[in-house]
Amino acid sequence: MKSRLILSVLLIGGITMLNAQTYKANVPESIKTPDVVKTELLGDLEFFDGLPSEETVKKAYDFLDVSRSSEAFLNGIPAASIYGFLRGIKEAGANPGDVIIAQELTNARSLLLTPQTTTPYGFAEIDVKEEPQVIIVPPMILGGIDNAYFLHVGDVGLTGPDAGKGGKYLLVGPDYKGEINEKDYTAVYHTKTYRHWMFMRTFVKDGDIEASIQGLKNTFSIHPLSLDANPPKQKVVLVSGKQFNTIHANNFEFFEEINNVIQYEPANAFNPEFVGLLASIGIQKGEEFAPDARMKKLMIEGVAIGNATARSILFSPRNMDFYFYPGERQWFSPFAFAKSNFLDRGARLIDSRIMFHYYATGITPAMSNPMVGKGSTYLAVVRDSKGEYLDGGNTYKVTLPAPIPAANFWSFMVYDSQTRSILETDQKTGGVDSKNPKIKANKDGSYDVYFGPKAPKGQEGNWVQTMPGKGYNVLLRLYGPTEAWFDKSWVPGDFEVK
Repeated sequence: MKSRLILSVLLIGGITMLNAQTYKANVPESIKTPDVVKTELLGDLEFFDGLPSEETVKKAYDFLDVSRSSEAFLNGIPAASIYGFLRGIKEAGANPGDVIIAQELTNARSLLLTPQTTTPYGFAEIDVKEEPQVIIVPPMILGGIDNAYFLHVGDVGLTGPDAGKGGKYLLVGPDYKGEINEKDYTAVYHTKTYRHWMFMRTFVKDGDIEASIQGLKNTFSIHPLSLDANPPKQKVVLVSGKQFNTIHANNFEFFEEINNVIQYEPANAFNPEFVGLLASIGIQKGEEFAPDARMKKLMIEGVAIGNATARSILFSPRNMDFYFYPGERQWFSPFAFAKSNFLDRGARLIDSRIMFHYYATGITPAMSNPMVGKGSTYLAVVRDSKGEYLDGGNTYKVTLPAPIPAANFWSFMVYDSQTRSILETDQKTGGVDSKNPKIKANKDGSYDVYFGPKAPKGQEGNWVQTMPGKGYNVLLRLYGPTEAWFDKSWVPGDFEVK
């Protein structure tokens, strides 16, 4: 009996050993996790046979929450920017459906991303949550409508279906089930979100700004579809010289702004990946946003890293495709890819989208991919010819060779690199343009423009003021770009220290 028991044990053991050898895999090292993995960011990560230690689990989740918070910032900039703008114009006294007009042009007292100060602007919030909204636009404006994620919905005016003749548009929200007679409108735009930002630029004829603004006041209208037969008088809010902020936060408040967007808009208004990213850090429709102390600390870390990343992408792009004249000039642009939807062969141009929305507002194909003689194009610069950041204490000279490829006009604007809004100086315009009667061309038709604390003697009309101790960036706009812009035969000069 005892011998049989011993034999059975030996047989069972032999079978066990045989099975282990028979079913043994040839495991490559590439799929294994060592007991200790050394990393630059998190230090040593420890495992027991692939099982993470408690300390490693903590490090991994902390990193995940920080990285997701950073990604939420970078991917959420478009939505936060629209939210900030609509909050800002409400701060200036405008409700949805009202139009705000910079009747005496824009100046540095109003915080706006990269505005232009030499042409009148009109802005409005259009909310279609309750019902569609009718929009009547006057002739000779340039404008567009963007949704709550800053996606282009449609153009109006010169680049829209009315082609600058004036028109009647209808904006229809995602919940509307009524019938629409599309023949009654120049165009009907359907949208996935409730809140929208509309931007308009009027073109000044013969220097008569007042006439341009009056035309906008007299003709422009936003009103509910139910009141189209007898529309109410359009409310106009004049904002020139008012102090108000339309720029999104760069700290923890950013997440509160995004939460407000998510709570107001339809649940399916945005890309599920983006909504899922926000949900993973506690921002979810119908739920209270209340991170605990640990999570808030990590989110503060994440937004700090996200902000640093956005500023690096904007002010120090590593992708040479952003540069118009790589290796020759410092001029660059988020629209160098000519894609207003930031898509190329099915791939999202993530850095281009981050760069644009952190820097500017108003997305439309007319800006990113203009046609010869129509629309506008934009060249940004933040470094001088030697690759150094522009210094407000220096005086720089930049030359625009003749003929400048702008069928309508060209302009320079100077922006504070902190706010990306107009640089605060004693010079109201914050820039110069070709329509200014004081600007002087050289004998060959080229222009020399100077940037510095004081105007060089005799160059007051060709000078833009900067401030010692302040960093800044410059945007060159070409309205109605001509062929020489597109074929790159025209090359603007770099900023040269005088």
